[in-house]
Amino acid sequence: MSLLQLRTFVEVYRRRSLSDAARAIGITQPAASQHIASLEAQLGHPLFDRHSRGVRATAIADDLAAAIGDSLDTAEAALATARARSSRMSGTVHIAAPSDLLGEMIAPRLGPLLDAGLDLRLHIGGRDALYSLLLEDKVHLAVTASQPDDPRLAFHRLGDEDLRAVAAPAVIERMAGQPLADALTRIPHLAYDLDRPLLRAWLEANRIALAGQPALTAPDLRVLRSGLCAGLGWTVLPGYLTHAQRADCTLVEIPAPIRVPRNTFYLVWARSSLRHPRVALARDALIAALRI
Repeated sequence: MSLLQLRTFVEVYRRRSLSDAARAIGITQPAASQHIASLEAQLGHPLFDRHSRGVRATAIADDLAAAIGDSLDTAEAALATARARSSRMSGTVHIAAPSDLLGEMIAPRLGPLLDAGLDLRLHIGGRDALYSLLLEDKVHLAVTASQPDDPRLAFHRLGDEDLRAVAAPAVIERMAGQPLADALTRIPHLAYDLDRPLLRAWLEANRIALAGQPALTAPDLRVLRSGLCAGLGWTVLPGYLTHAQRADCTLVEIPAPIRVPRNTFYLVWARSSLRHPRVALARDALIAALRI
């Protein structure tokens, strides 16, 4: 029973597909089938039932997967990290994040990865797109504001940012003398999309109901920031995006009546990707560089 056979089993179990598992590991599908067949021969029981859309795990496979747990991922990641530290790395690492996070927080901190000899390819996407890119092995690492619950993905918590309601000084003046909920309703609000994730978190934390759709949406928080500075309305943004503007009074915070909620950021990767030393090196360097 070799480590490669166990890695093949783990990937097939997680992905429920021989072809997807083979692609993730970098072997052919026939080779993946042989690995599973060899394990089944050694165990004396089938691990998977084949069907038209992939495979279904048997009870024996469930038991084996539970026994292995994350130990194989941990061992391979440790080996990859040791290899990365023992020699200068080369190769390409693909990193993805929402555009505003990539531009404002991540890109300025990528120097250690370039100094290590890595070539970097940056990609833009929202939460669902980022998870798909990771699971399809199109990117190696992603930074998100959500914690993944897919067992094929692992993550590291980078830190938190305050979510602050902000507007231009002229807009704040228009709100003066009114109950906060009424003022926020009368002034146009801007949002990332119609679901209004950041704005909704702030409103819920402060028990404020806000009817109606955003007057303006843009899938880049820097666009919303520009709109705020132009006096188009109000919105809620992570603190890192408005720190300079609040310092020079280009934007003013709308005080939270109950509390300022926080947004948590995570570095996420497909568990199988840390077998590659360059990805393990990039992960560790990003964790060090992006601590909030």
